Amino acid sequence: MEEAYAAYFLAACILDFQRALALFVLTCLVLLVLVHRALKSVFGKTLTRCLKPFENSCLKLWMKRVFAGVALVGLILWLALDTAQRPEQLMSFAGICMFILILFACSKHHSAIFLNYTVAGSSFVFGDTLVKDVFAFQVAWFLQITMGTTATETLAVAGNIFVGMIEASSLISASVMAAPSALALSKLVYPEVEESKFKNKEGVKLPRGKESNILEAASNGATDAIGLATNVAANLIAFLAVLAFVNAALTWLGELVDIQGLTFQVICSYILRPMVFMMGVEWADCPMVAEMVGIKFFTNEFVAYQQLSQYKSKRLSGVEEWIGGEKQWISVRAETITTFSLCGFANFSSIGITLGGLTSMVPHRKSDLSKIVVRALFTGACVSLISACVAGILYVPRGAEADCVSFLNTSFTNRTYEAYVCCRELFQSTSLNGTNGPSFSGPWENKEFSAIALANCCDFYTNAVCP
Repeated sequence: MEEAYAAYFLAACILDFQRALALFVLTCLVLLVLVHRALKSVFGKTLTRCLKPFENSCLKLWMKRVFAGVALVGLILWLALDTAQRPEQLMSFAGICMFILILFACSKHHSAIFLNYTVAGSSFVFGDTLVKDVFAFQVAWFLQITMGTTATETLAVAGNIFVGMIEASSLISASVMAAPSALALSKLVYPEVEESKFKNKEGVKLPRGKESNILEAASNGATDAIGLATNVAANLIAFLAVLAFVNAALTWLGELVDIQGLTFQVICSYILRPMVFMMGVEWADCPMVAEMVGIKFFTNEFVAYQQLSQYKSKRLSGVEEWIGGEKQWISVRAETITTFSLCGFANFSSIGITLGGLTSMVPHRKSDLSKIVVRALFTGACVSLISACVAGILYVPRGAEADCVSFLNTSFTNRTYEAYVCCRELFQSTSLNGTNGPSFSGPWENKEFSAIALANCCDFYTNAVCP
């Protein structure tokens, strides 16, 4: 079995590594878990004995400070070296700082933000066997020991990686990135002011079910799910109806003063432009990206991704970037940042889903949940936006997809993104000399086919240098 998977894995990576990137990441994570289990079984007791002196609280505090200092110095050095040639990456880093400051200002308990988090083992809740055998629990364990969070909240976040949106490799990375960010920002916005009751077994002990066999358990579960689904659907309908009414009212008010199609999404395309710019998006792309973020926030991420796919399709099909003063698509960098910013379920419709689902399970906490759901929505949105900022910091242009001189030396018969980029480069290298015909500079200078390539480009695109 292992040999068959190894052969399949190698074949997938050799044929197309980019396509197999998600499989590669998951395989590496599984191997990391297996190595950890093997090392723990062999050296577990020895490591525990060696690490026992570090249980001293004073020594542990100094270790945390040293680690934080080293991490800070490393971050500064990396930013200085990596962004020397691409200063626009620093804008994305400034965006992370901006979102953290905003969430700090909105924190429920400012003085308790740096309170030490209490830790409860996942095995207390789910048992040692299940924790070892289920991959999501391994991820939760890693987050728990590195971030100092409790078992229940960590498992909830880790589970979202695997039951959320993972249709593409970029969305897998976005989901994984969002897990620690969600925990950190949740603690920032709503820090603990008292010791968690999930510190020991008694705090998370669940009563055994009364069902006598699996059929009775399945029947009772299906019956309980009906009420849960009905409550979620009712809340979802109510919140979407309110949003539709507000949009209809805004559209009607806008038409009274000759403003067509005024909605929350359109308003967001203006209000959110500075925020999107701080994420590292070029200002020319900000209106379109801000509109998609607004669509995601007030409608859902699926509609926003559909809009993003339309922009990407236009770019890949070679449509001109500007037509009639309107931008038709966004840059590759903006596409990458937008992909991460839209990856999340923080939208107004999720308020209904969250309230409907949780109040069905704990109806006596409905008032408490209603008070914090908006704060949770805002925090969840910032998680996606900070992930987008990280993507903006790490994004490195790959350069030209094709050698333009060689590409235009052959006659192309349809519009593509490569054709548009190469023709634009040719237009920028062309100057008119009255009746003497165009002259070329750069890589097009002294090339016999430059005039033919210019004529071919002018058949597909309009430019001032075209005859």
